[in-house]
Amino acid sequence: MAVIVPIIPFLAGCASTRPVEGPVRLGQMTAVNGPRVRADRVIEDSRCPADVLCIQADRLIVQVTVFGGGWSRQFDLQPGVPVHVADGNLTLIEATPLPRTTRPRTRMRSYRFTFNFQGGL
Repeated sequence: MAVIVPIIPFLAGCASTRPVEGPVRLGQMTAVNGPRVRADRVIEDSRCPADVLCIQADRLIVQVTVFGGGWSRQFDLQPGVPVHVADGNLTLIEATPLPRTTRPRTRMRSYRFTFNFQGGL
């Protein structure tokens, strides 16, 4: 008599360790053309609210950990500013949502980040 063991629950647990594609939340890992990137924390978010016209420069700084073949390193990224990593450049290309005057502080679980890596060779 054969014993059938359901393996679906076991496979579901494996999915959480794989990098996701597209925008990621804080704590999630994404693969970007080679290295893997995890958004660790928002250091500063003084971006202009989406429902206001600002005349002052704003700033967003996100701390990330980049993982390569046997190494890891932390970086502070700002949108549109490439940082040299391994044989290329890593850029934070989008961060949502923008702050709103009706909700002055963005909840940490609401943030989504998109990264791009342009490899060297």
